[in-house]
Amino acid sequence: MHRPSLSTTFRIVLLAALLAGCSTTPTVTPDPPAVPEVPETPSAPPEPTEAPTAAPTATPQPTATPEPSPTPEPTEEPAAVAWLDPALEPHLADLVRAGLEAIGAETAPTREDATLSVGPGLAEPAATWVYAAVAPFATLADEVSWEAVQAFWAGDPAPLAPLTGGAAPTLLVSAETLAMLDELLGVPSEAAMITVLPAEELVDAAWAARPGAWSVVPFDQLEPRWKVLRIDGLNVLDKALDLTAYPLAVDIGLEGQGSAELADVLAAEGALTNRSAEEMTTLIMTGVTALVRGTAHAMETRGVLFPAQDIGETLAAADLTHISNEVPFYSQCPPADPRQETLVFCSSPAYMDLLRAVGTDLIELTGNHFQDYGDTATLETLDLYNEEGWPYYGGGADLEDASRPLMMEANGNSFSFIGCNPVGPGYAWATEDRPGAAPCNWEYMHGELNRLAEQVDVPIATFQYWEHYFYEATADQIADFRSMADAGAKIVSGSQAHHPQAFEFYNGAFIHYGLGNLFFDQMQSLGTRQEFVDRHVIYQGRHISTELLTYMLEDYARPRPMTAEERTALLSAVFAASGW
Repeated sequence: MHRPSLSTTFRIVLLAALLAGCSTTPTVTPDPPAVPEVPETPSAPPEPTEAPTAAPTATPQPTATPEPSPTPEPTEEPAAVAWLDPALEPHLADLVRAGLEAIGAETAPTREDATLSVGPGLAEPAATWVYAAVAPFATLADEVSWEAVQAFWAGDPAPLAPLTGGAAPTLLVSAETLAMLDELLGVPSEAAMITVLPAEELVDAAWAARPGAWSVVPFDQLEPRWKVLRIDGLNVLDKALDLTAYPLAVDIGLEGQGSAELADVLAAEGALTNRSAEEMTTLIMTGVTALVRGTAHAMETRGVLFPAQDIGETLAAADLTHISNEVPFYSQCPPADPRQETLVFCSSPAYMDLLRAVGTDLIELTGNHFQDYGDTATLETLDLYNEEGWPYYGGGADLEDASRPLMMEANGNSFSFIGCNPVGPGYAWATEDRPGAAPCNWEYMHGELNRLAEQVDVPIATFQYWEHYFYEATADQIADFRSMADAGAKIVSGSQAHHPQAFEFYNGAFIHYGLGNLFFDQMQSLGTRQEFVDRHVIYQGRHISTELLTYMLEDYARPRPMTAEERTALLSAVFAASGW
């Protein structure tokens, strides 16, 4: 409490005395009052006391101005109250919730309680979510029509019978995707056979229910055990796909209070989609190429680019195109002889135009004919590859060079390639001071794959294995290929096989035991004419799909796309050899 000073006390006492002397009643004049003594200043401040109050007087005290009552703080209203359509996939819903939080919006349990709606078909486009029609990888059919999907939805399964081999088709689908299909197609007929499962259970359930099961899944949930089905010829794995024409590309929109603000926040994240072509990499893997004998003769008589006339554009369109060329390019190579009986091979450097035309990006050198013309030809070949800027692996100028993994990156996805030749012959293998193919040092291969699995998205291992002219893989082949997957490879590919061979999904890896020939002259049997080209799709660091391109060798040199009947025959044989 503030204490009045001594001078203030004095003035108060004096004022009281003067006021008392102003009375109008006659009185005897008293003796003059003694002058009050001013007390001495104490040596220490006195303890706080109540301030002395002046004696009441006739003078009215001013009325205190009342203090205004505080105005209560207004309750902050949310920028919006948002409802999220149950059709939104969990990942997309999470992105939207983060955007709502950024603008100070809340969520509501029902659309009636909301001032802002987020879902398909609304006025302000904010995202595009893409879905794929799929079936188990071991499915013969490659496409469906949108009309057949609509008929199934309406309760008529007959148009989908070709997809399921005549079995009653059952759609396996997650709850979120079913809600999205409801938005696209309306409420399904009670006759439509639909089973709802958690997303993570769909592919296993579909394989168990073969051949009757199919599914629709978000693009970013694809994995290699699914075969992606074209819809009316449109392939969702095609980077150039026009999404406006694709029936399973769904626009997610906004409507109501705060839609513009939310749209700005979501746009700041870039293109809001689960399918960005800029983050997709296509990798083509091929089988044996040897531009010799009948193939070389066809190139001499029909033009160097003749072998690629039917498939060149397809190969070149990939982001990364792998060629396994098993013979050297040598300036002293003898003229092409279609009747050559010796198995000592080389190719004219002029034939490299063919590899340029198909968009070659990397070369595998595990072939057993790489050293056929000795060190000089082998080293000349490596010089030519270096001049072209074509990196190579699985062979090299010496053992260290041949064993070194190749690292590559495309569209934000990283790869490694490592390969070896367990077959020989001995002269074909690189040594510390001689060029050639990398021999298979299993301990080294496994150790490198362990390391590479920590460094890149998709480690790949390839082999020039023993040549088997049948569809089945051998027990030794299975053990060796699986060991690469156990060590960390995501794709294991048999480049050596002059005959197509089986597939396997093992320990998270896709294994193809043999792709067959690419550019070669083996016309002696159906099996040597049948060819696989594997087109792998990697998205955001994950291997999501493998497309099987199938070709038939013609004219001792030229692969052409198979007819539908030829493709069905090949897939049936190889799927059976795979135990499917």
